Amino acid sequence: MLDQYIQLLQKFPPRPITNEADLEVTQNIIDQLLDQSQLSQAEEDYLNVLGTLVYEYEQSQEPIPDIYGIELLKVLIKERNLQQKDLVSIFKTESIISDILHEKRQLTVRHIQELAQFFNLSPAVFFPINQPLEIMVI
Repeated sequence: MLDQYIQLLQKFPPRPITNEADLEVTQNIIDQLLDQSQLSQAEEDYLNVLGTLVYEYEQSQEPIPDIYGIELLKVLIKERNLQQKDLVSIFKTESIISDILHEKRQLTVRHIQELAQFFNLSPAVFFPINQPLEIMVI
């Protein structure tokens, strides 16, 4: 795993994002990872690092809603008139969706990746505030 992670770092070393060009390049790398059907642990860790960099840049550039993670998911479901069954392709069962919406379960990295694609948002918006990213890796 460490070798693969080092290869990812060498291919595109994560650096603080300071402009829109940096953001676009970083987002392209994130999109390439999200396009894969399954990620290794090293790729998930790398994705978390890149997502954090995007999040930090976006925080410094424009106002971002004060809601994240599960609260944001609830708002998106309501705004788009979705039902739990509309998200079964992401969560596999309605009971998992229900548990997440009632905060009995946490979003996994896979959930976050697929939600970001589904809603066309940065994965960073689905990570809860003040919760270390490594806790989310399941």
